Amino acid sequence: MPNKSNKPTPVPAEIFKLREEIRGHDRKYYVDNDPIIADEEYDRLIKRLETLETEHPKLQTPDSPTQRVGGAASSDFKNVKHVLPMLSLDNSYNTDDILSWGNRVKKVLGEKQASFSIEAKIDGLSLSLLYENGKLVRGATRGDGKSGEDVTSNIRTIRAIPLVLNTKTPPKLLEIRGEVYMEKAEFDRTNKSLKKEGKDPFVNPRNCASGSLRQKDPRITAARRLRFFAHSFGRIEGGSDYPTHSGFLAACNKLGFAVTEIRKTVSNVAAVTAYYEEFRGKMESLAYEIDGLVAKVDSRDHQAILGQTNKSPRWAMALKYPGKQATTTIKNIKFSVGRTGTITPVAELEPVFLSGVTISSASLHNFEEIERLGVKIGDRVVIERAGEVIPKVIKVVKHSGTQKILPPKKCPECHAPVAKEEGFVAFRCTNPSCPAQLKRALFHFASRDGLDIEGFGEAVIEQLAGGRVHSIADIYTLSKEDLLKLELFKDKKADKLLQQIEVSKKKTLSRLLFALGIPQVGEKTARDLAAHFGNLAALINSDSETLENIPEIGPIVAESVSDFFSQKQVRTLVASLTKAGLNLEETKDASPTGGSLSGKTFVFTGELKSMTRTEAEAEIRRQGAKATGSVSKKTSFVVVGASPGSKAKKAVKLGVETLDESAFKKLLAP
Repeated sequence: MPNKSNKPTPVPAEIFKLREEIRGHDRKYYVDNDPIIADEEYDRLIKRLETLETEHPKLQTPDSPTQRVGGAASSDFKNVKHVLPMLSLDNSYNTDDILSWGNRVKKVLGEKQASFSIEAKIDGLSLSLLYENGKLVRGATRGDGKSGEDVTSNIRTIRAIPLVLNTKTPPKLLEIRGEVYMEKAEFDRTNKSLKKEGKDPFVNPRNCASGSLRQKDPRITAARRLRFFAHSFGRIEGGSDYPTHSGFLAACNKLGFAVTEIRKTVSNVAAVTAYYEEFRGKMESLAYEIDGLVAKVDSRDHQAILGQTNKSPRWAMALKYPGKQATTTIKNIKFSVGRTGTITPVAELEPVFLSGVTISSASLHNFEEIERLGVKIGDRVVIERAGEVIPKVIKVVKHSGTQKILPPKKCPECHAPVAKEEGFVAFRCTNPSCPAQLKRALFHFASRDGLDIEGFGEAVIEQLAGGRVHSIADIYTLSKEDLLKLELFKDKKADKLLQQIEVSKKKTLSRLLFALGIPQVGEKTARDLAAHFGNLAALINSDSETLENIPEIGPIVAESVSDFFSQKQVRTLVASLTKAGLNLEETKDASPTGGSLSGKTFVFTGELKSMTRTEAEAEIRRQGAKATGSVSKKTSFVVVGASPGSKAKKAVKLGVETLDESAFKKLLAP
């Protein structure tokens, strides 16, 4: 980077400038929600800074933007005691509850007039951030309120959390509390990615955020695009205090933190109830999940007068909207096996009438949720039907039970061993030929991104699985006579499917690896493994240490691949596929040297009808263009499909050309 005198910029000065520039872009993206550069440009800045710091290691500092992800996977999270407890909030469910709380506040304050600050109650994971002299030194979860887990290495990966406060005069110590959450769009993207990689999706954004933050490998957390909203004051030393809560939130914004846009300061409790009613029904329109609103007495002097109970502050109240809940007793626990082999605990309940139907069972999601709830067989619990979906247990109201709920050691379907994946909350059946997993395994194997067996869809799988087909290898033993026994199959259709099955034998090794549904192995990892080993035999005979030495393959993926191919059932499957004549070697596709779209940058939003987003991105790459995830002034085109997101509005605002699907296809045409 030359300076105005055309002399080379000294390395320390360039490093300082790069760090400031990157922090500025982080703020524009995560706090202001107004990015001004494309992802590729941002990546180039990071890469340049990494290069300079590698060449000059003495200039590297812990607060550099390059140091967000680092270190090996941790085996556990250390316990952290909160200096001031992280209390929960009392709940209200109607205007009468809110007015009663307001009267209690008025009774304590007397003639002092209270104003109130209202904000969205983010449905995420509570977090305490500690800064010393402006630098992030620790991040801890709420835990039980008195102590939590040290997740510093993971929260450093969240770019919405500044490593350095945006001020030249930071206090000696500042604790800021807030919520780690995941936007709905990112939740959908994460779940689609997990399903594509043969993993179980998360139930909701909160569980996804919680599970992502508590990953033992920070690199997994970094890939999940978590966000953070500051919402509460913790403590301060050696700096000016904040007289009001609303003033504290404004200061947080200036320091580099995002704060929910759903916030308002009002002069009395009647205005609180008015805003509560005004906001009713608006939660679904937000980009993130919330659990109602929170009202707080705005003056921090008044907060000190009101004080707190052992569980919650008297100066704050959660303003929730009535849900569909009922109370019942857990009679027993049964275990269901999902299509990916995940063991899900399901509570058998004393039948209870809720939302017009009788409920006799409810999901407990996973064993980490059971531990969080502290639930046992025999306990009295609250169940909820949110959005008319499958009911779930949300809390224990009376601990009457004594029998703990433990994961089964054997799969309830096939009696194979059950194991917990490293870094994940789910327990899973280890048998890839488990009947409960067969249909999903067949569908994934034949999918477009797998071996792409056109015509081998859900309707066909439903008729074949568990009957004529008991494993993936049985696909290659199907005869015309077998197919003609199926509904809607005649000679021509049967011949076409058999032809597609034959064609699938010639697909590349990377596609076969992805099609097998190896845990932790997506399309990119499959390509990396195939490129490194060249053939399946070499991969199967490698150990986890060899796998871990491959670039981009970490210890969790290495162990998962090694464990998968060490199973007797998998070895038998590979032998059958080899006998069937499948290609077990990687062949290189011809790569284009240029294209009509060379140098262009595309962003996709909404759903395309004639192709998947993956196919669209692959096509523009073949023609020399790139696909990015965010819109900036340097974006060439934004392709707008059905039900587009905010990216379409962003493109119009920045003057970026938008294309509907028809115009996009014309652009692709030679």
